[in-house]
Amino acid sequence: MRKVVAGLIVLLFMYFFGAMSARHDIFPWPQLVELRERFPRAKAAEESRYMFEPDGRLIADETKTAVSCPRQTDRTAVLLVLGQSNAANHAGQRYRSQYGPRVVNFYGKRCFVAASPLLGSTDTRGEYWTLLGNLLIASGDIDNVVIAPLAFSGSEIARWAQGGDLNALLVDTARQLKDAGYRVTDVLWDQGEADYVKATSADTYRAGLLSMVDTLRQEGIDAPVYITIASKCLEPSNGGLKTHAPDNAIVRAQLALSKGGNGLKEGVNTDALLDEVDRYDDCHMAATGAEKVSRAWAGLLLADRQTAHAQ
Repeated sequence: MRKVVAGLIVLLFMYFFGAMSARHDIFPWPQLVELRERFPRAKAAEESRYMFEPDGRLIADETKTAVSCPRQTDRTAVLLVLGQSNAANHAGQRYRSQYGPRVVNFYGKRCFVAASPLLGSTDTRGEYWTLLGNLLIASGDIDNVVIAPLAFSGSEIARWAQGGDLNALLVDTARQLKDAGYRVTDVLWDQGEADYVKATSADTYRAGLLSMVDTLRQEGIDAPVYITIASKCLEPSNGGLKTHAPDNAIVRAQLALSKGGNGLKEGVNTDALLDEVDRYDDCHMAATGAEKVSRAWAGLLLADRQTAHAQ
């Protein structure tokens, strides 16, 4: 009982002492205030505007509002974009549609006015597909562009082949496009750097890519598959190596595949097109790189479209 009484006396003393200290600004009140200002209470972090799947894919952005998906005509480009980081939202420059809902990002059976970052791929930086859409519209040959991205940083070819986790997502994306009434006009494949670092053999890479293409064909996508010639991503911080050999197994496989029929075509050669200043971190595209690559893609797709219409 004595301990309880003593404890209460101490508490009362501390209470009144503290009140008097604060009222008259005497020890220890000024010292306590100084400590509080010196070590402010940490604020709770605000919630991000972005939402991701556990696999890192961007699936929502509070700044994006769904719009009506454009009806497909023979003057509509429906681009299925596949690959790793340089096909995803890892570029150093963001872009937005200069034509409003005429260039859209298709994700989850819905359309959004295209603007970096695009839903459906990893990260939240820039990308060059929206710029490509702007260039296609500006040509006068295309009325609407639908961009359906599915790109994962660091993804190897094995993940895209049948049985891989990204192959299953590819099937799901293909079916969503079909359910929305879209027929893919062009498949743009930009991948290879991860397999170069891993030293994947040419035969293994070829088999994996053909397996992915077989999946596309099984899902009714008969569009040409453009294979980017891509193997260069330097620096360990990017998962790359210090040096790069232009003539390598991945590039040889990509070049051979692009001439092997089954609707496979050679895409843009980013290994050759981009120099050091076009990559902001020795791997991913800076603004100059994004502009070079998007213009090269636009020229290639428009030329092939004109050839097809002339036949």
